[in-house]
Amino acid sequence: MGLQTCQEIIAYLQTLANPDNVVGMARFGINAENTLGISIPILRDTAKKVGRQHNLALELWESGIHEARIPAALVDEPSEVTPEQMDVWAADFDSWDVCDQVCGNLFDRTPHAPGKALEWSEREQEFVKRAGFALMACLAWHDKKAEDALFESFLPAILREAADERNFVKKAVNWALRQIGKRDRRLNALAIQTAQQIAELPGKAPRWNAADALRELTDPKTQSRLKD
Repeated sequence: MGLQTCQEIIAYLQTLANPDNVVGMARFGINAENTLGISIPILRDTAKKVGRQHNLALELWESGIHEARIPAALVDEPSEVTPEQMDVWAADFDSWDVCDQVCGNLFDRTPHAPGKALEWSEREQEFVKRAGFALMACLAWHDKKAEDALFESFLPAILREAADERNFVKKAVNWALRQIGKRDRRLNALAIQTAQQIAELPGKAPRWNAADALRELTDPKTQSRLKD
């Protein structure tokens, strides 16, 4: 089966549609609209068969199909992604899994990622703001060569937005703080300090964010894995 055009890929994905999975995905907060119910491993395998193709990625994204947008991030060329494309795609995010897959498989591999992380963290739209913090988390997780100064610059934004009660924002803020605090001992100390500052803020979201982050960042297993 040929998988060289957008139409061929979408036709193939439609043969794998599983309505029962869509129902299950919805229970985990995944938007069921334009969703086929295909697992991530299958989507990754499909992307491997296609290979890197920037223009094809743009076409897959424009289809609006949930399971086409995840492979779009996997087949796109990071070097060809522009800040304008990132803004367009982020504005289209309507589900946490697409947001996180795009940030963790494509956007964090572009030189625009640090700037967009900070820019989007100030946006009001729920999934755009989530994308800002997901980018911070993914950079902390994947970019082994980045200097501590980059992640230190993210901490004021994490503190600023830690009181956002929206679930998808709250969890992304927490994710970013924990990932930054697991890079090395210096960042761990700064992340713990940030979590302690968050704990002093009013509201349920700050209390949850602080408690959850401190639980992992101060855990003896985490501490033993940290490098100076």
